[in-house]
Amino acid sequence: MTDEQYMQQALNQAQKAFDAGEVPVGAIVVMNNKIIARAHNQVELLNDSTAHAEILALTTAYNFLGSKYLPEATLYVTLEPCLMCSGALYWSKIGKIVFGADDEKNSYRRSTGVNNPFHPKTEIMGGILKEECAQLMKDFFKARR
Repeated sequence: MTDEQYMQQALNQAQKAFDAGEVPVGAIVVMNNKIIARAHNQVELLNDSTAHAEILALTTAYNFLGSKYLPEATLYVTLEPCLMCSGALYWSKIGKIVFGADDEKNSYRRSTGVNNPFHPKTEIMGGILKEECAQLMKDFFKARR
């Protein structure tokens, strides 16, 4: 599968969050061309401010593999990770992070001014299905105003 096809899977997760009244962020973890974890924001459902899609996807991947590190895995997430998620991703030693839309307010870059707070071997790539990911966020917040 291509990066776009994997991001579409993350977007499917984001749509689940949207439909549940959660901020529509979705994430998947891929390893050896297989999706090993899927998650979407569940902050409202779990009444937990840490229940971001990235955190939940990491936990699922750790449990699936029986490991606390993911150096061979790729995270696809529809929104640029926040400061909290970037810290969790750092500790995961994940091999690659692919995100869709930029987060103008809460991204790790805007919070820290650092371009790469991730593990030194982690590759990062943004802008995959950027417009589709951003539109879902815009639609969500427009409906709430």
